[in-house]
Amino acid sequence: MNILSPSILSADFWRLGEQVKEVEKAGAQYLHIDVMDGMFVPSISFGLPVLKCIRRETSLFLDVHLMVERPERHVEAFAESGADLINFHIEASADVEKTIQAIRRMGKKAGITIKPGTPPEAAAPFLGMVDMVLVMTVEPGAGGQELIPQCLDKVRRIREMAKEKRLCVDIQVDGGIRVENVHQALEAGANVIVAGSAVFQGDIGANIRDFKRRMEQQA
Repeated sequence: MNILSPSILSADFWRLGEQVKEVEKAGAQYLHIDVMDGMFVPSISFGLPVLKCIRRETSLFLDVHLMVERPERHVEAFAESGADLINFHIEASADVEKTIQAIRRMGKKAGITIKPGTPPEAAAPFLGMVDMVLVMTVEPGAGGQELIPQCLDKVRRIREMAKEKRLCVDIQVDGGIRVENVHQALEAGANVIVAGSAVFQGDIGANIRDFKRRMEQQA
């Protein structure tokens, strides 16, 4: 199933609660929450208090993307604060398998992420352990960037590897995705689409409906 996961990194934080409700009303299935520590990536975003507040007010599936050093330190706290899925960078973890196991112990879905410079084969040993692989299609750390087309080749390769292993795994893309190019990501094998500025700039409801229409055409 093709799933839209709007990223609140591009939301208006003065109106965050209101905008999350708009996302929910428009029919998005997931909400993408980018957590940045200023170390693994240059920027600092938000953390547990924001997640707790969102969890209290929405039934959306909360798709938490940890762009932090040593993500294993934070699994329990984010799970307890309301994450439904915890996705972390394999480049940032001292022990990827143990971090996946820690997420599982908390009863949450687990995901791994690779940056544009990381080969898709780096994800291969973990495909049978996770629910999702996130392929960054921009350098992590800032919204509003242009999609790097070569990253879609990684999506294709990971989808091929999953099929070879007869695994059912979601593949998510994040970075530079717009209504005009979402078909490229879907054709490459992605089925979970993160969109930030393309959702939150302008009419949120209309933007989500446009995305869903395009994504349903590719289903």
